[in-house]
Amino acid sequence: MLRTETYTLNMGPQHPSTHGVLQVQLELDGERIVKATPIMGYLHRGIEKLLEARTYAQGLPYTDRLDYISAMNNNFGYARAVEELAGIETTPRAEYIRVIMAELNRINSHLIFIGTLANDLGASTGMLYCFRDREKILDIFNLVCGARQTFHYIRIGGVKEDLSPEAAEMIRAFVDSVPDFLAEYNRLLTGNEIFVRRIRGTSPMTTEEALACSMTGPNLRATGLAFDLRKVDGYSVYDDFDFDIPVGEHGDNWDRYMVKLAEIAESAKIVRQAIDGLPEGDFMAKKVPKVIKPPKGEVFSRTEGTRGELGFYIVSDGTTKPYRIHIRRPSFVNMQGLDPMCRGMLIGDSVAAYSSIDPIMGEVDC
Repeated sequence: MLRTETYTLNMGPQHPSTHGVLQVQLELDGERIVKATPIMGYLHRGIEKLLEARTYAQGLPYTDRLDYISAMNNNFGYARAVEELAGIETTPRAEYIRVIMAELNRINSHLIFIGTLANDLGASTGMLYCFRDREKILDIFNLVCGARQTFHYIRIGGVKEDLSPEAAEMIRAFVDSVPDFLAEYNRLLTGNEIFVRRIRGTSPMTTEEALACSMTGPNLRATGLAFDLRKVDGYSVYDDFDFDIPVGEHGDNWDRYMVKLAEIAESAKIVRQAIDGLPEGDFMAKKVPKVIKPPKGEVFSRTEGTRGELGFYIVSDGTTKPYRIHIRRPSFVNMQGLDPMCRGMLIGDSVAAYSSIDPIMGEVDC
């Protein structure tokens, strides 16, 4: 009797498609994946413990280094958690500016996703196009806060600087360009037969499977569940804006790609409404203490990060430094979906599955 045995193949940590230092241990039956085990920790920096050894204000720059592609969103989530703990109220203008920055950063992150997905599947031109358009957002960030990747712009109580008229015009010009470059991506990738065959129907997930893995964000919405904290919680000033929640049908790699493509248009819609309706007033709350000492207590504050639910759990002991901080990192949690997404697929499909989850290893390992 012929008998076959499974064997193990390691992808990474030195592998171009793992987007950083990740090892995926593949158990294979021929070229079919029986099990995919992500092995993490190569980039662990102990950020939670570092935050516990810093004051609340000193901790903000460390959040830039979590998901370093979405630093504005990280600043936003941490600042909201500290404000809730300390009872600090921001101004309407500050909240509008925060939303503008967060949604521009969401577009920036999704552009990297589309570009790297295309590159992982062999279409390097897709990455060049996406990085070309991403540069426009980085130019805006550079003008607003003097940085292009780690910003420390959103502060406890508001933002560091007001939006200048020049920055507002750059933002409007970028939003105007979004429909054109999305149409270009559709011609280049969405209608490309090879690209479609690589991701349509591969690594499908049901809503129940995604929820069992605690997945959130575009990965969950691709399964058909319209769960978005900007709508569910209506935090900050998101209730002021009209936008839709794109969802998929089959939860496969194709749906994950299409949801993020559609989310770029929705984020641009939010930015347009926010910049046109930007209220007058201060960009920083007046009653922000120079030394922040929240009362004893705890808080869990969550926001819709670019990759899902980003949560900050903070315990205060009444001193200038947090007693305990834990960060719910969507990239880390979403990695639980890699194994069910890869089972039964070919080795080459694991690259598309990993890329469509869109994890950032700095956030996975923290």
